[in-house]
Amino acid sequence: MPTKSSAVVDQLSELLSDSYVLYLKTQNFHWNVTGPMFTTLHQLFMAQYTELAAANDEIAERIRALGAFAPGSFSEFSRRSKVKEATGHPAAKEMIKTLAADQDTIVALSHKLFASAEAAKDQATADLATRRQTVHEKNAWMLRSHLE
Repeated sequence: MPTKSSAVVDQLSELLSDSYVLYLKTQNFHWNVTGPMFTTLHQLFMAQYTELAAANDEIAERIRALGAFAPGSFSEFSRRSKVKEATGHPAAKEMIKTLAADQDTIVALSHKLFASAEAAKDQATADLATRRQTVHEKNAWMLRSHLE
């Protein structure tokens, strides 16, 4: 079993929590978006939450591969996450702005995780952090393109 770095495991757990809350928020917005951009946003949100579902599993399995237990409850996700759940039914443009900001939050965490993984000589986690950064940067760009 690999030696686990507590900083790496903690940051992976935060990444999982942020990703899960973003998954739920994106799915919520998918269900509840209205307005002239409905079809485009409905499809975009579905693509993004579907990708997050697979990412959540990959992140949790990386935590387990490092010999730790993955968080797995709403209360723990809520406690650990910088991404906050959505309440109410915001307008489509507010949904976009909120999701883009949440994508940026995860990009910043991915940078931090990469640095910790590199310091711990954990190439697999560094790779995961790089891939998550790439996805979330692209998602933020795609979301913001709807605001221009």
